[in-house]
Amino acid sequence: MSAIPRGAGPRPLATSRRTGRAALKGAACVGLVAALAGCGGQDPDAGTNGVGKLPPAKIQAKARAAAEHAETVHLSGNVVSQGRTFKLDMSLAKDGAKGELTTKAATFQLLRVGDALYLKADAAFWAGEKGGSAGGNGGAAAQKLGGKYVKVPAADPVYKRFSGFTDKDTLLASLLGLHGKLATGDRSDIDGTRTVRLTAGAGAGGTLDVSLEGTPYPLRLQRAGGAGVVRLAEWGRSVDLRAPSKDQVVDYGSRISSSG
Repeated sequence: MSAIPRGAGPRPLATSRRTGRAALKGAACVGLVAALAGCGGQDPDAGTNGVGKLPPAKIQAKARAAAEHAETVHLSGNVVSQGRTFKLDMSLAKDGAKGELTTKAATFQLLRVGDALYLKADAAFWAGEKGGSAGGNGGAAAQKLGGKYVKVPAADPVYKRFSGFTDKDTLLASLLGLHGKLATGDRSDIDGTRTVRLTAGAGAGGTLDVSLEGTPYPLRLQRAGGAGVVRLAEWGRSVDLRAPSKDQVVDYGSRISSSG
């Protein structure tokens, strides 16, 4: 009988078990990796416009470009400026705007069609415009102007004070600024639209939520220093701008107020 070659006999039972466990463990790891790779939820940018994968400065640039090229936007929220809080609810277009502006003292209806600015406020507001323009008779002027659309002369301080709220490019440029080092934050959603959040100065310099669906529009801004939160929606939706009917308009000549 020939000798059995060394090592050709059956493996010890313990060695076989260890080998089997290692094989099973390897197969399980391969299966887990494959499962994770095939699960879309593991990639926060799957199915998006891809801006979430960009450096934060490029995300901000794309959001600004999208805002600039859009014909219209609806802007709402609170803005704190020079210690005063303004509540905005404005539909803005390239050639005008309409909506409401509220301060602690009053609520205004604003409408701009081309260069023509109309403002509707109550008599109390006009009474405070330092006597109006009717020979210093502020009370009479206020009663005439209250509750009507006043066509504001372009040279009047009232025009300069309120026209910025109706200028899409000017208003967005002043609102969309972030201050400090930019970073990409969490993925979130605004009214069902997935977003990527930009943070500036670790959040102290403001945050901006940018759409991950379709055009990368800015959808929500939290301003630096707690200076208000603004929502931006209805990008590109038509805004019906037309001058008020003549019986609703007071044209007060070349000057409304005596403030300067």
